[in-house]
Amino acid sequence: MVKADLEAVVKFNRERPDVYGNAHPKNLLRAIQEDGDHLSKLSSRHIYSIDQFERESLFQLFRLAAKYEANPDRFGTSLQGKILISAFYEPSTRTRLSFESAWHRLGGDIMSITDRSTTGIAKGESLADVGEMFNNYGDCVVLRDTNANSVREMMSALRIPIINAGNGTDEHPTQAMADLYTIFKWKPSLITEEGSEKINLCVVGLPSKMRTVRSLLKLVALFPECFGQVTIVNDQSMETMFDEGQATQLLDAGIDLQTSDCLDDVLPDADVVYINAIAWEGNSFNQYGKQFHITSDSPLKKSAIILHPLARGAELCCSLDSTEHNWYFAQARGAVFLRQALLTCLVQRAERVLDIV
Repeated sequence: MVKADLEAVVKFNRERPDVYGNAHPKNLLRAIQEDGDHLSKLSSRHIYSIDQFERESLFQLFRLAAKYEANPDRFGTSLQGKILISAFYEPSTRTRLSFESAWHRLGGDIMSITDRSTTGIAKGESLADVGEMFNNYGDCVVLRDTNANSVREMMSALRIPIINAGNGTDEHPTQAMADLYTIFKWKPSLITEEGSEKINLCVVGLPSKMRTVRSLLKLVALFPECFGQVTIVNDQSMETMFDEGQATQLLDAGIDLQTSDCLDDVLPDADVVYINAIAWEGNSFNQYGKQFHITSDSPLKKSAIILHPLARGAELCCSLDSTEHNWYFAQARGAVFLRQALLTCLVQRAERVLDIV
């Protein structure tokens, strides 16, 4: 007979707990009317920066992601016969596996590179030449690199789409799209109800150094009707907090932009708290704002949700995992469906899933 204490450890429950982001994607699905024309435009585009996106294209991507998430077992062949080249020259868990899971679950095949020392790049081969070879091997490339210029260098040689999965401190566009997808699932009334009460967003991080924050703020500037106030919390001066044009983009969009160095002063009014502490710089990472921590004892609004791009450190306490503030696990889960939607469009397979209820 198995000992009771061992049985308690080895037994698990396949049901996903509701506390990890409990809004059903069908609410968002109903909020957006399908329009495939906006998705077809993506089939001839690389995904480099949030700046290349229009609002309607994003709405349609979110709708397709919600369709995949609402009916995950209905779509298993959208990418059948297609090959993804997954090239991650910087450490990654969630982004790499999220892309690869998205592709596999839609029936595609994958070639994965996780160490540049095993490739021709270690011999001095240029990324442009690598890109030229990739044209012959796959149908789409996902690239992460510590160098901010790497994606552009490979783009110059590609005749297949490439997705920027994080280039140095520059951008991480699909992470930001997954972040906003999560916010709209949490509160679809931001889309459906004209004049709906705007939400206050608290961003704990450094926009000039953190690509996740940089890309998210670009998205926020596209939807000023949804955000009443955006407060950036960190311990840096204004001169180092923003790169040139970052704050201006938000202000020009009509966003009420504030800054603070005291997190507890901001939390009571925040509807969404987005926290990050790690920025990749060069070939390693730096941590910023080590004094900023959120725990279950923090003065959070009762209805507030917390987002984090993960991996987390001490800035986000595990005591929040079992609370209704925890939407960061749902955020990571939803990123798979957002990437499914994007990949489907890039390889010209959107028509296979449009009009399917």
